Amino acid sequence: MARSGLHALAEAVLLPGFAGTSAPDWVRERIAGGLGGVVLFGRNIVDDAQVAALTAQLRGERDDVVIGIDEEGGDVTRLDAATGSTLPGPLALGAAGDLGLTAEVGTALGTRLAACGVTLDLAPCADLTLTLDDPIIGVRAFGADPYAAAAHVAAYVRGMQSAGVAACAKHFPGHGASTSDSHFTLPVLPRTPQELDAVELVPFRAAIAAGVRSVMTGHLVVPQWGSEPATVNPTAILDVLRGQLGFTGAVVTDALEMGAVAGHLGNAAGLADAAVRSLRAGADALCIGGEIADADAVAAIVERIVAEVHAGTLTEERLAQAAERTRSLGVPPSGGVTTHDGVPRRDDGALGMAVARKALRTSHLPALSAEPLVVDVEVEPTIAAGPVPWGLGPHLVELLPGTRALRVTAAEPGELFELAHGREVVVTTRDAHRHPAVLALVAELLKTATAVVHVETGTSGPDLGTLGRIDTFGGSRSSLRAAAEVISGSAVSGQTRHTNPTGLADR
Repeated sequence: MARSGLHALAEAVLLPGFAGTSAPDWVRERIAGGLGGVVLFGRNIVDDAQVAALTAQLRGERDDVVIGIDEEGGDVTRLDAATGSTLPGPLALGAAGDLGLTAEVGTALGTRLAACGVTLDLAPCADLTLTLDDPIIGVRAFGADPYAAAAHVAAYVRGMQSAGVAACAKHFPGHGASTSDSHFTLPVLPRTPQELDAVELVPFRAAIAAGVRSVMTGHLVVPQWGSEPATVNPTAILDVLRGQLGFTGAVVTDALEMGAVAGHLGNAAGLADAAVRSLRAGADALCIGGEIADADAVAAIVERIVAEVHAGTLTEERLAQAAERTRSLGVPPSGGVTTHDGVPRRDDGALGMAVARKALRTSHLPALSAEPLVVDVEVEPTIAAGPVPWGLGPHLVELLPGTRALRVTAAEPGELFELAHGREVVVTTRDAHRHPAVLALVAELLKTATAVVHVETGTSGPDLGTLGRIDTFGGSRSSLRAAAEVISGSAVSGQTRHTNPTGLADR
């Protein structure tokens, strides 16, 4: 049933999540009544055919519904949450250093999303990898150099949008210098506006110049812009993003229930407060439902927005403007393109391996015996990545018969050290430098094993004293497969590079 007036406008700016692999009644009813759209998460996905059926169900209620997804490729994947991504993520693309490959990956993802009925991809990250202490961006950024990263951001945006899917550059003004995770706390960037202009804003300028259709605000405080995070800060959105950078598209918020905003603004009322304050500050499409996915939350936000308009603290003109910009992200995809620059699009698996092989960085890699022990050391994944399958073991077991694979945590190594005694070991980590217990485990392996090769799938931390090292710059299936090829001796000669896109810990 259609809603009229202010309620319809308040509905139109919301992009909630929901539970299940088909649309619940409350979602379908609200879309029919004017709800802006939805954001899909791993919990909503089985495979591409199911996603296409789900989006068709949603579009059956209203053709211009916004259907968003957080599909970055690499470590942050929704379409491949059950298996791991075939396409490496941004840091691997930065390491490969090939803008043509980056554009091709953007096109491939866009084409697949369009075929699934998605209209908005909340990617790419235009953040930079600026500190090893960053707990949330890491391999999700294209690197540390602002101009190199900017070129990749622009190539990715053009590729994605050539398939008819809106890209979204995030997390404005740039998360990479933060040492805290805005899912939980409110990060304060140790940056002046001048420093941001010279570094973090460079990739956002490139995205805007490339025609990016949306930009996502980060829940980040820049002290000289005031005490409020960018998502609810008019200086950030109106003065800098729209005024200084000239962005005219849709401003999308990061999830409003995240601790940095909803928690910062106050418990149960925090979500509704965050919604109203972000609209006042100039945001357009409000993402909710990463963790809160129910009809009551949506209803409460709608009522609060309407009440604020009646009270005169939010203008109807501002709400209508936000609704119109949100609707612009719901243009039904055409089904994507099949060519890029006149060249037939290659299979995603072949494309993923081309990127992964070109991104690898190897150092002093020894020839291993026929029966090494490969140890995947698991750590708790970030909320952004979630529990996506990861590990070198299955790949190396397949390519190097006689390999024994073991999966452990640093807290519970089990029989690891007994098995490693007097044996060659390949140890695979994810951001080892951020986990003291993992560093201690590797140090113990160095005392026990005859030789240790370290495969790092996160950002490049310091040398851990191993005999050999491989950096994959991401944990995608293709990245791990490429590392296994090199270790097993089955890699094609000349396909690895000695580059470090982070510039944080050159060895």
